[in-house]
Amino acid sequence: MQRLCLVSALSLTALLPRQIDAATLTVNLGNAPQVTSVGAIHRWDLDGNHRRPVDPKAAIDAPYLDARAVNKGGGAWVFENLPKGTYDLVIMAQPRVRIEGFQYAPVLEFDPFIKPDQKVDDEVRAFIVDDILKARHYENIVRPLYLAGDDQTVRVLVMLIRDQPTSYTPGAGTMRFEVWQYDNNYGGWQKHKRTKVLHRILMQVSEMRQWTWLWDARLGGIEIGAEPVTIDYGKAERSETQLQGLRPY
Repeated sequence: MQRLCLVSALSLTALLPRQIDAATLTVNLGNAPQVTSVGAIHRWDLDGNHRRPVDPKAAIDAPYLDARAVNKGGGAWVFENLPKGTYDLVIMAQPRVRIEGFQYAPVLEFDPFIKPDQKVDDEVRAFIVDDILKARHYENIVRPLYLAGDDQTVRVLVMLIRDQPTSYTPGAGTMRFEVWQYDNNYGGWQKHKRTKVLHRILMQVSEMRQWTWLWDARLGGIEIGAEPVTIDYGKAERSETQLQGLRPY
């Protein structure tokens, strides 16, 4: 009889909804009336693999989001009950502005994430930037935006644009953002052929040239557990002169 009761209790427990750790995330943007939305992307799993495939039909003005914040007024945007995980934030504003967080995700399997505050030696930085700018690419605009790493491994957030005529839709261009990796092989730095794609966009070049799409590691890698989290990201901290990415041209 006791065994039957135990089995019944276990069966009932299995049917109950599981508790999922979640917390409130508040993003304080200060006086920023031009902001239209704040979203969160749970981009990577624990091993640095995409949680969902990169969308080849993605639109610059309508990013995929795992959660959207509610504007509570006074510059406070709040995510209620955001599930446990690591998120990158996306801020959309007028006119045609997108500011996005990122992480230096691993390019190769079983490698760790690289923290954005890991400084790269100036000589190594200069070599990698020069190597990227001098290399031949399908895209006619290739720019290394940010670098982080150590004396063995460096990762780079790279913007790649082709705004010259292609076989795609007339007038369309391509834009990608990727994480590249350089490794120190016996004193010489070499780029891996593999990269990690964050976004792939196909859009009219005339529209692309009107957009601002900037990146900021301070909006990336935000850990959510069971306790509330607050991010203060005022206007001074998101100065366009300090952030790298796409600007109207």
